[in-house]
Amino acid sequence: MFAYAVPKQYTMLKNASVIIIPLFQERNISGGDFSHLNQFATLWCSVENIFLAATAEGLSCSMRIPENEEHEAVKKILKVPATYKMPVFIGIGHPDPSEMNLEQCEPDFDKQLHYGCWK
Repeated sequence: MFAYAVPKQYTMLKNASVIIIPLFQERNISGGDFSHLNQFATLWCSVENIFLAATAEGLSCSMRIPENEEHEAVKKILKVPATYKMPVFIGIGHPDPSEMNLEQCEPDFDKQLHYGCWK
């Protein structure tokens, strides 16, 4: 699904009814323990909740993680302060009824889950 959707990311965002650009204020996000990633992790939990809520309403979502140039260009256009980061662009809209419905691959949990130790 990822390989199918990635080439379509620009089109999906362009055609989205709504684009959401979540932001978090960058503090010291390097080195040390992981507590400095709290704002980043919180943002991604919020993104997941946005996707779940939109899907529950019968909408479709797309996501694009901006490359460095995109990130800075969009920040400039939107006049986002320098201390803020935007890790993702979210497109939300009505699903295209003519779009292929890809089937989810079934995972092999015996190969992917490890109990008590790493295999």
